[in-house]
Amino acid sequence: MGLFEKLTANAKASRQRIVLPEGTEPRTLTAADRIIADGIADITLVGDPKEILALAEQLKLENISKANIVNPADEKVIDKYAPIFFELRKSKGISMEEARLTSANPLYLGCLLIKAGDADGMVAGAQNTTGNVLRAAFQVIKTKPGISVVSGAFVMVQKEDSPYGTNGLLIFADCAVIPDPNANELAQIAVSAAQTARDIAGMEPRVAILSFSTKGSAKHEKVEKVIEATKIAHEMAPDLMLDGELQADAALVPSVANSKAPNSPLAGRANVLVFPNLEVGNIAYKLVQRLGGVEAVGPVLQGLAAPVNDLSRGCYPEDIYKTIIITCNQAIGAKAK
Repeated sequence: MGLFEKLTANAKASRQRIVLPEGTEPRTLTAADRIIADGIADITLVGDPKEILALAEQLKLENISKANIVNPADEKVIDKYAPIFFELRKSKGISMEEARLTSANPLYLGCLLIKAGDADGMVAGAQNTTGNVLRAAFQVIKTKPGISVVSGAFVMVQKEDSPYGTNGLLIFADCAVIPDPNANELAQIAVSAAQTARDIAGMEPRVAILSFSTKGSAKHEKVEKVIEATKIAHEMAPDLMLDGELQADAALVPSVANSKAPNSPLAGRANVLVFPNLEVGNIAYKLVQRLGGVEAVGPVLQGLAAPVNDLSRGCYPEDIYKTIIITCNQAIGAKAK
């Protein structure tokens, strides 16, 4: 059974409530219709009900009527959710009138549904920028306790008999969000990526924080950052199998690890690779994807108190469908903690 078959089965076994704030976007509706038909999740669409149902009829979608539709123009809806946003932001000087206006924004309303316990996760970005999606999530959902940064991970899917990772799966982070994390942020990315390994890849994480140095083989301030990040990550999650600083071969190849890092608990069997900055991570995942013929699933946003995932504005319905499944599994993992 492949990765998405497992994720789909898990989502079906524990149905989550996923809100799609871009409810009048055709690709989003197409993906939602398929999710409902396949019994994967309970879908909430944000938008004008008449417009949504008319578009569904135009697209010949047969299941959208089974979705919960929340109208941001409905005063009763705003009456319910605006006070929540006001409480969250009143220390910033927001007025109730401003809270009502902001709560009518579908991105914020989607996050407020999660905050109120009326949804378990959100998927957006087919129409909105990453910045707008993240801004709403930061202001409403916020980050997990002990985590102050949101980062992005990719699940790299190789052949199951690959000698690298676990059953061909590797987690790469951060490849999408934070350009140049400091040591504390890098440690948080490592701990978050470990949770992504559990929730999405279903594997016990073995985390390597990577560098161009292995255990003091080079001296540089960039190496010192990785060493400090490793120390902080150990303090944050003392039971997590994690090591650094390691070169990629020392993290992935047992024979190299035996030579370069004989005392490393990873012993060349890392399945989560944490890159020292976004430049390295983004280049690495794209090289592995293109040159190695490896499927890159993501980015999966990690670090938020509840799952919110961002789409490319050039995405296809299939991308949205898969992202909803990923979001379901993150929500299941969050509840299991």
